[in-house]
Amino acid sequence: MKRKLTHIAGIIGLAIGAIASPTAFAQTTAPGPYYATPSWDQTLACPTPTSCPRFIVLSNMNSDAVLDRETGLVWEKSPSSTPLPWEDPNAPVNAATHCNQLKVGNRAGWRLPTVQELATLIDFDPANTSAPRLPPGNPFTNVPDMFSQYWSATTVNTAFPFAWTVFFGNAGGAGPQVTANGKGQKSFVWCVRGGQGVDPQ
Repeated sequence: MKRKLTHIAGIIGLAIGAIASPTAFAQTTAPGPYYATPSWDQTLACPTPTSCPRFIVLSNMNSDAVLDRETGLVWEKSPSSTPLPWEDPNAPVNAATHCNQLKVGNRAGWRLPTVQELATLIDFDPANTSAPRLPPGNPFTNVPDMFSQYWSATTVNTAFPFAWTVFFGNAGGAGPQVTANGKGQKSFVWCVRGGQGVDPQ
């Protein structure tokens, strides 16, 4: 009987340990840049390019892609500078087609980001008056200073001729913002790798 009780107590102890272990071993920082645990509740500062735990230029992708350790998403280091329509049957290439056919760092698998994913690159800190309004110390290049409006993959659910865009500029002092734009209009395209894709919303 005593042995049986000891055995039961051991099982209960293991169960409690299993339940408690995620908290006991939780960590907010990762030991290596390529093995970050992405989490939408963390914020990683990026003071300068040399002291930036958030963005990692991926040398294994020819330094043409950037890992955002906050979200786990991989971005083009230098997005396209050719504005494209979101959807236009007369256009040779649309925004989504551009990303779907893209090869960066000798890798395919790129797509248009969701509006929420794209908005994670905005820096809303009022102390940051630079243009474009990206986090200080970020490694991105080829992002226009003022009129940096980018398509997302997210269609406006109540108005299907429109899709959401993210504006990183500071034209007219309006600052960065998320706006809807007609799908036949032209905006820039910034492709992403990873994540889950999008449904209309």
